[in-house]
Amino acid sequence: MTSTGLDAIATPAGTFAVLAMDQRGTLKRMLAAVDRTDTSDAEIVAMKRDMIASLAGSASAFLIDPTFGLPAAREVEGVPPFGLLLAAEPASRGTHLGEPEVALDPAQDAAWVRDSGADGMKFLAQVRADRPVGEDGRDLTGEAREAMRTLVDDCAAQGVPSIIENLIYPLRDEAPLSPEARADAVIEAAVLIDDLKPDLLKLEYPGSPAACRRLADRLTVPWAVLSAGVSSEEFTQVLRISCDEGGASGFIAGRAIWKETVSMDHDERVAFLSETGRRRMDEYTGIIEGRARPYKEAVA
Repeated sequence: MTSTGLDAIATPAGTFAVLAMDQRGTLKRMLAAVDRTDTSDAEIVAMKRDMIASLAGSASAFLIDPTFGLPAAREVEGVPPFGLLLAAEPASRGTHLGEPEVALDPAQDAAWVRDSGADGMKFLAQVRADRPVGEDGRDLTGEAREAMRTLVDDCAAQGVPSIIENLIYPLRDEAPLSPEARADAVIEAAVLIDDLKPDLLKLEYPGSPAACRRLADRLTVPWAVLSAGVSSEEFTQVLRISCDEGGASGFIAGRAIWKETVSMDHDERVAFLSETGRRRMDEYTGIIEGRARPYKEAVA
């Protein structure tokens, strides 16, 4: 797979302004928190359809899940063209002694993504490069590395861009990480995944301008910063620093844009997304314009 495959989800400048709306379990928890546990699957599809219909033209692409987002994308009509990233990962993940396992869903391979009409595969991993082999012999980091290697190779063979997201998690019996230790964990895990040469990394903000510079010095593939559910105001600062200091090629962000809409009905949601949501997206795209590193430069 050549890096030019990312053009379908990028801006004309070769940067990323992707709206993340692939949440399933997280979205249901958000709905439960506002006493909407009776929301039907059809209503969730409608919520995601509203996101795409309201923000197409501002987002370069949408990150969707196969359960609700893919049907929603297929129902949208009369909007500017948009790219699609499809999340290809189990809806629920196994754990080992409280730590997450990383495994592929054999039914959701690169050919499945391509045949679904999406422009790229996104895979969520939770990896700690510093996790030791357990006393029981389980090497969760090694298992994750091999799963991701298989995914990257499969995507390359099928001509489907591979996008790997990593989220740091606490090791068993580990004390809360200091900002410095968390930065180390974000960077070292990113370097581990970078070595597998996916087309794009979706990463957490490592916490500071200095940590962003360290990250930029270690990566050989482009990366985009995620929003991690922070406020829209906080994310504007994260985005500036990630691009200015970390060489980020843009963002793949969701809840910073739409999280308020989970408590809204259709009309209120569409009004919010069309006004506040689009304003936020346009603010973010304005921040990355001339600031984010075009992804082709990152791999030159």
